[in-house]
Order: sequence, then C-alpha cells, then structure tokens
Amino acid sequence: LSAAGSVHSPSTSMATSAQYRQLINDYGPPSLGYTQGMQGTSSSQVPQSKYAELLAIIEELGKEIRPTYAGSKSAMERLKRGIIHARGLVRECLAETERNARS
Repeated sequence: LSAAGSVHSPSTSMATSAQYRQLINDYGPPSLGYTQGMQGTSSSQVPQSKYAELLAIIEELGKEIRPTYAGSKSAMERLKRGIIHARGLVRECLAETERNARS
C-alpha cells in the first residue's frame, strides 16, 4: 500500500508541474523589457495572470544567468530588470494572497 502511495505521489507533483507549464503557455512567456505594460486584465484574472507572469519571468531569468557569468553586459542588465520586476510581482502576489486569506 505504501509503495503504491509513493508511486502515485510523484505523478501528482508532475501533474502539478504540467499545470503550471500550461498556465505559463496560456499567457506566453513575456519579454523582460515589456511585461509592465500588460496590465489591462480584469480583477478576477489578476492573481492567476500575475502568478503565471512571475513563473514565466523566473524561467526567463534562468536563461540570462550563463551569459551573465560569461561577461555579457546586456544579459546582466536584462537579469537586473527581470529581478526587479519579479520582486514587484512577488509583492503583488503576496498581497493578493493575504487579501484572499482575510475574506
């Protein structure tokens, strides 16, 4: 019984990962320089799109790390801008979570 439960557990986490990837694909990975202009969403979609945007930005940040270590100044600037934007989105997501927890 416990072996079946442990076999089921990774598939559940993989399904969750697939759901996150689908969520990212629904909104598309944003360009790091132009993501702040995309705020014309209705309030009911804000938490989901903000979270999807945050996941997409984190994924994009991963692509900038190696060129930054190799000395690319443009990659370093994109990384900086992406981190700043991600920090703002984290704050917005946390605020939304707190609002939802209170209601």
